[in-house]
Amino acid sequence: MGQAALKSLKSEAALDVSSALDVVTACAAEGRANREIPKKAIEAIRETGYFRSFLPKQYGGLERPPQEFFKASVDIAERDMGTAWASGIIAVHAYQLSLMDPQAAKDVYDTGPDTLISSSYNPAGAKVETVEGGFKLSGQWGWSSGSGHCSWVLLGGLIFDQGPENIHYRTFLLPRSDYEIEDTWHAMGLQATGSNDIVIKEPMFVPEYRTHHQMDGFNCKHYQDNEMYSIPWAQMFVRVVCTPAIGAAKHALKLFIENATESSTDPTRLAGDPDVTRRVAEAANLIDETEAIMYRNFDEMMAAVNSGNEIPMTDRVKYRYQASLVIERMMQAVDLVFDIAGGRSVYNDSPIQQIWHDIHIARAHVANNPIGFARNLGAVHLGADSTDVFV
Repeated sequence: MGQAALKSLKSEAALDVSSALDVVTACAAEGRANREIPKKAIEAIRETGYFRSFLPKQYGGLERPPQEFFKASVDIAERDMGTAWASGIIAVHAYQLSLMDPQAAKDVYDTGPDTLISSSYNPAGAKVETVEGGFKLSGQWGWSSGSGHCSWVLLGGLIFDQGPENIHYRTFLLPRSDYEIEDTWHAMGLQATGSNDIVIKEPMFVPEYRTHHQMDGFNCKHYQDNEMYSIPWAQMFVRVVCTPAIGAAKHALKLFIENATESSTDPTRLAGDPDVTRRVAEAANLIDETEAIMYRNFDEMMAAVNSGNEIPMTDRVKYRYQASLVIERMMQAVDLVFDIAGGRSVYNDSPIQQIWHDIHIARAHVANNPIGFARNLGAVHLGADSTDVFV
């Protein structure tokens, strides 16, 4: 963790999820089998305060810096990537609510600070109608990770009926009574995330104050005293769908090393194999560099906002591109050791194979495709304006 983050811990205890980690490990197989994180694991994580990391103190939250939160996410992912993926997505929604009209947060956290929120931001299946005081929303949204544990949801939608000059994207906040969850999550990896569909059959009214305009997120509009909330919403969200891969890759490397040194009749044989040693070194270095870049970037962002400065657009675009590279780099790290992990790795119950599947499935998330983000960063370096508003 960077020096800026360490200084922030002097007045308060750091976020610590260690008490939940053995429970996460014990529940991992059940989560994969049932395609949802067991309630026991969710409760263990909840008790650490992880879900309240980004919640403002006025609602009972902790307001912990992002470096702490993502360190905790890596720690959880070292035990089970699916649990870290869904838990991180649920937890980061408290940050988005902190940027919305304060009445939205009051609606959600009136019953307590541990209220959980899921999301699905893809607007493809949404139908939105502008009405007096807000909107009518219906449709179907996929990939709502952890939705079975949540009592609210954030859904993406495009508004077309306010004139051709005002077509825009918003996020809509709805309570559990307004939607159904359809069991659709049958996947070859990240099974425990429970990323099922959200369905709203009849149009539901969403008041204006329970929506978040995309450009408000881009412009870092918020209602909090803590300058941490001046970090762009996009920089927080994109990290929850890539950072778990860092912990998962650490886990895969550890499994490989343990297997190589404990099951071999001659451990020194592998230590003398130049191909094996090269692969282990390259995998370890990929993990180390990727994690270091993440902390460096959040150190820089926190230093900027705490000084009352805006984060330069060139840096925002760079940070976004670097986040999109995490999955590919961690895929590379895991592939390096999986390719020589031995015959037992082909079985479905092989832990290292499960990690291989989890990381490769994570690459399918649109936020983890670096091509467009690389083009945008290159263009910005060459003098063009950024074409991405989710940075």
